[in-house]
Amino acid sequence: MSSRVPGRRRGRLPVVLALPALVGLLFLVFPLVGLLVRAPWTTLADQLFSESVGQALSLSLVCASLATVICLVLGVPLAWLLARSGLPGRGVLRALVTVPLVLPPVVGGVALLLVLGRRGIVGQYLDEWFGVSLPFTTAGVVLAEAFVAMPFLVISVEGALRAADPRYEEAAATLGASRWLTFRRVTLPAVAPGVVAGTVLCWARALGEFGATITFAGNFPGRTTTMPLAVYLALETDPGAAIVLSVVLLVLSVTVLVSLRDRWISTPS
Repeated sequence: MSSRVPGRRRGRLPVVLALPALVGLLFLVFPLVGLLVRAPWTTLADQLFSESVGQALSLSLVCASLATVICLVLGVPLAWLLARSGLPGRGVLRALVTVPLVLPPVVGGVALLLVLGRRGIVGQYLDEWFGVSLPFTTAGVVLAEAFVAMPFLVISVEGALRAADPRYEEAAATLGASRWLTFRRVTLPAVAPGVVAGTVLCWARALGEFGATITFAGNFPGRTTTMPLAVYLALETDPGAAIVLSVVLLVLSVTVLVSLRDRWISTPS
């Protein structure tokens, strides 16, 4: 009697599937290869450290990091609310939280203007009472990036919370731990991988944000011109700088995916 353990059969891929799969692979990979081939490698260092590229790169890194901090402070509690609370209508809330994932970023920028602009629902009072104007400022860039990036963090953390074993939290509560202590000492360490993965994805999404940023924060060099905006502008005046910035964004994106491969894109052997 055979002692083989049943497993998945791995045969040859049918031609009817192999051909479109190959075309799809080329369609996704070939433009990226073309970007690397056309990159000005001999002048890459000079381009990378030029004033315009340096400003856009440093501003992007700072704004994306600040946006990620905002997403952590607000998104982790929101994920806990969606995963663990008995609040009615959580399905509707979850749908609203994920809307920025499918909403065109430009529409998100318009929505931010209508709420936080000088004549916006909230922005008019910020301007009148505190003299604070958020549109077309670096703070506006941070808010726009946080708006489009937070769902990535919330979804990741909520999924981790749903997968975590609640018995440890129940045991902590039985021993007299408060809800806040239980969250800090039991829940948060248990979902730390999900928080880290969501944070990295959130940061990468904020770094690549374009539509909401240009709509809400505008395009002012040194103040609101992030790397995606600089790429768009440089295509008309300095294609070499546009390619350099695109390569930087490509490298960062690949680094993010590689760092998260075990959690997001790995497959069982």
